[in-house]
Amino acid sequence: MQKQKVTSYEDLDVYKRAYAACLLVMKEIVPNLPVQEKYDLKDQLSRSSKSIPRLISEGFAKKYQKAGYQKYLVDGIGESNETAVSLNQSKDLYPSYINVETAKYLINEYRIISKQLFKLQQSWSNFTAPKVSS
Repeated sequence: MQKQKVTSYEDLDVYKRAYAACLLVMKEIVPNLPVQEKYDLKDQLSRSSKSIPRLISEGFAKKYQKAGYQKYLVDGIGESNETAVSLNQSKDLYPSYINVETAKYLINEYRIISKQLFKLQQSWSNFTAPKVSS
């Protein structure tokens, strides 16, 4: 597999995966949860799944500040883990409301996203900014 040059956050596989997973959560899981979960599980799933691609993109703007970008990636891992837990709760508490297979698929996606974010965070610690010629 040939490595592609990363010129934008949109070039990152983890961004693409997180964005696609967020859309699936918002279209297939959140609307089907019961009304009594409006201010808890629905709200939390919505916030955590949407925040991951946002953190990746916002942090990318600070890519030359190692600590700055890594903080966004670590926060993304936290949000990804939180989303996986909320999906597990949704699957276990409301199997008659949501598609359990979709939830299982998404839980696995968020496990992969967390691993990708961790690897990206580790790789970024070796990153050096390009030298600017004067």
